[in-house]
This record gives sequence, C-alpha cells and structure tokens, in this order.
Amino acid sequence: MSASLEFLVNLLDLEPIEVNIFRGIQPHEERQRVFGGQVAAQALMAAGRTVDHGRVHSLHSYFLRPGDPNVPILYEVDRIRDGRSFTTRRVVAIQHGRAIFNLSASFHDDEEGLDHQFPMPEVPDPETLAPLFERLEPWKDELVEWFARPHPIDQRHVGELPWMQHDDRDPIQRLWIRADGTLGDDPLLHACIAAYASDMSLFDTMLAPHEVRWDDAEFMGASLDHCMWFHRPFRADEWLLYDMDSPNAYGARGLARGFLFKGDGTLVVSMVQEGLMRLVPRAAN
Repeated sequence: MSASLEFLVNLLDLEPIEVNIFRGIQPHEERQRVFGGQVAAQALMAAGRTVDHGRVHSLHSYFLRPGDPNVPILYEVDRIRDGRSFTTRRVVAIQHGRAIFNLSASFHDDEEGLDHQFPMPEVPDPETLAPLFERLEPWKDELVEWFARPHPIDQRHVGELPWMQHDDRDPIQRLWIRADGTLGDDPLLHACIAAYASDMSLFDTMLAPHEVRWDDAEFMGASLDHCMWFHRPFRADEWLLYDMDSPNAYGARGLARGFLFKGDGTLVVSMVQEGLMRLVPRAAN
C-alpha cells in the first residue's frame, strides 16, 4: 500500500466518541474548504459502522455548507430502519454546531434477481495510458499545491484532459481509476473509496464544453448533491473505468452522470451529481 493510500484509509478510520457519533480527522492540506468526496466517504463509513448485515446499495446526499479543513468533522448517525433485508441510515456531518452535509444510505442483503446492464464503452487499456501526475508534469511549477498533496487514487484519462481541451468539446469524460495499492477485503471500505474518488472528476465533465475553469475569477462552482447506486461487488484497488457525461446545464446549475465498470465490462456503480455553475459579474473599477 502506498503512503498516499494509507493516508486515505486512515482518513476513513473514524473515531467512535459516543453511540452513533463518530469523529473524522482532516488531512494536513492547504485547502479553502473540505473536499466533498472526503465528507461523503466518511459519512458513508459512519453509516456502515452501525449496520450489522447487508452491503450499501445506494446513497443520496446534499452538500449544505463549505467544510472547514482546520477542524474535525462530527458524524451523527440516525438508525432510521433495521429491516430483514434492507437497513436505512441517515448521517449529518457537523462543524461549528451546524450541519455541513447530509446523507441517507440504504444497505441490502445479497439476493438473486434479474440481470441486465449498459455495455462498457470501448477504450484503451489503463496500462497503455499515462498517470495523471505524469501528464501534469509540464505544469508542475504552476500546480505546486496539487503536487504537494497525497494522491491515493491513480487516474488515467482517455484522450485530452477535460480542462485542457480545445474547441468543439463534448460534455463527455472517461478515465480509469483505482486505489494506489492493495486494500483489505471489507466491502464497505471499497465502497467508501469509490465514493471518495467519484467526486474527483464529475464536475469537470459539466465544465468541459464551456470556456470557464475552476480558477476563473468570474466563476463560482460547488457540488450541490451526490447520489450513488452500488449494483454489483467490486474492488476499488482494481481498475475501474469511470465513464461520465453531462446532459444539461441551465440556471446556474449543471448535471453530470457517471458509471463505473470493471475491466471485464461489468457495471458496478452508477452516480449522478448536480453542481452550482454560477457566473459572477466582474466588479466595476
């Protein structure tokens, strides 16, 4: 296991401080706000730690306020329902006495049933593609903060990087992802790492066809909600194709969809995210 993946596993190892209450640590990074994938992954871990049987099959969440990266996050779990085959949990993430994130998660015991799925797109094998850090090497002096962070997820983009494309850009993005090392067998840990990684690229798909970027002074962007459906078992330390598109942007909000496929073409996770895409008028001199 790489040092960066060990960092993520430790980040997800929440501290139980009372019944149904957990505390999540923060990474030592120079961020203005907490990374949304971190909060979602920690909240899912908190929910899963109160469940006796079944695997997570869906989560629905809202980002309510920017998280403060300088203080821990408290996760309060509400045990909504313990059924024979389905278990439901609600989690509220709290900082400074206020909710910053809300998650509902459902867990389901494995059952036999009908089976169909979309086919996986045809793309190059991940081993033939360069890791993201290699592709960003020419801009290392400009991206000092990014290179200084741990990167527990190996990302290998198919085609041009979404924020460096040129004219006639489609709102489509594909990349291979996997945890940078070998993980244990706990399905909850693999689901949490997938939740963490899923928030790293979806918003970029919404921005791809537009002439704006995250660091533009006239643009304000933030994730508003994040939903995931876990269809079939998978391992986050094996290559997963992340296939994304953005069917709509309107009224300062954009929508993106994502699908995770195993290397053999099996669809394992689907997700949808809405994001704030606000154009801020330039201040008058």
